[in-house]
Amino acid sequence: MVFWIAIVIIVVVGTLTDTYTKNKKIELKRLDKEIELERLKLENYDKETEKMRLELEHSKQQLLETRKPS
Repeated sequence: MVFWIAIVIIVVVGTLTDTYTKNKKIELKRLDKEIELERLKLENYDKETEKMRLELEHSKQQLLETRKPS
């Protein structure tokens, strides 16, 4: 009788450990994806900022050219 209880306990603990490990792997993959998403967001922000800076510089240059006395 004790033998069977020990086997059942071992099976249950093994199943719980396996489930816990699988959940941690899934969580790790999710975190990796979130990190990648944040990296892409930052890269996109940097590109948009540079684009806006160039547009502003271009507009400023055009304004200065139109204000030059002829």
